[in-house]
Amino acid sequence: MNTLTHAAGDSATMLGRQLRHMLRYPSMTLLLAGMPIVFLLLFVYVFGGAMGAGLAGASGGRAEYLDYIVPGIMLITVASAAQGTAISVATDMTEGVVARFRTMPIARVSVLTGHVVGTLVQTLISVAIVTGVALLLGFRPDAGPVEWIAAAGLLSVVTFALTWLSVALGMVSESVETASNLPMPLVFLPFLGSGFVPTDTMPTGLRWFAEYQPSPPSSRPCVGC
Repeated sequence: MNTLTHAAGDSATMLGRQLRHMLRYPSMTLLLAGMPIVFLLLFVYVFGGAMGAGLAGASGGRAEYLDYIVPGIMLITVASAAQGTAISVATDMTEGVVARFRTMPIARVSVLTGHVVGTLVQTLISVAIVTGVALLLGFRPDAGPVEWIAAAGLLSVVTFALTWLSVALGMVSESVETASNLPMPLVFLPFLGSGFVPTDTMPTGLRWFAEYQPSPPSSRPCVGC
């Protein structure tokens, strides 16, 4: 068995470990989807009327703002899942699980690969839950199959990048509490972009930051509009 095959087999084993954790503790997946859903309900039903009117004039309302805000909520869902990864990695580091793995003849990259791919699966499930809730609220995207595939691919790439960053944060954290706090700025980055309001309504300095960070464009970006 060559090195690549050995690493792939060990990574599959570690992925199975993460998936078993996910099945045993489904509350974590529900929690990761829960905060974005709360944000969705809050912004649509508390601010949606005023924000929708700002987007589409007198004819605008909650329905228009719901269509606008859902892509930003999806990014918050991805960032929330990345926070969960940092906590999971820090737990393994502080409870000695990683130290035990180091004494075993397994590929070292497999532990991190298991965390990253497991988080990717968990995140896509959370995004599907959030999207389902948005559809129940009246979200009606104009996207076709190709646009939906492109949106899923984009979210997967963003998740992959943020997850590796969260793995690094979890590894350098001295405690689980620290690991839970370090990724918090990622959750709030979509607020400083076009995910919730058009960037042309922002002050000049903040507008520059909002337009050049990886956030949704200003008009229902992820649904092919």
